[in-house]
Amino acid sequence: MAITFIERSKRLRQLVFVFFAILVAIIIVVLWPNISSLFLKVEPLVLPPLEITEEKIEIDFEVLKHPLLEKLQLFPEIEPFTEEIGRENPFIFY
Repeated sequence: MAITFIERSKRLRQLVFVFFAILVAIIIVVLWPNISSLFLKVEPLVLPPLEITEEKIEIDFEVLKHPLLEKLQLFPEIEPFTEEIGRENPFIFY
């Protein structure tokens, strides 16, 4: 009988250790921004003002007149499916 009590106490000790390890991990994840601000000096990122320039965009349509592109063919038109689809009762065996 003493063996079972020792095994239970070892198991309980291991479960308590795992519980506290998970608890510490959760606290670190939740409080990480506050903890890191204590040790790291973080300065806000300042971006320079955005310069807006009005440039005229020109598209070169001559590329579409290339001989290789003229050889391309269209797909044939897809006709709708006219046959009956599926079975009357899909849950019966074949």
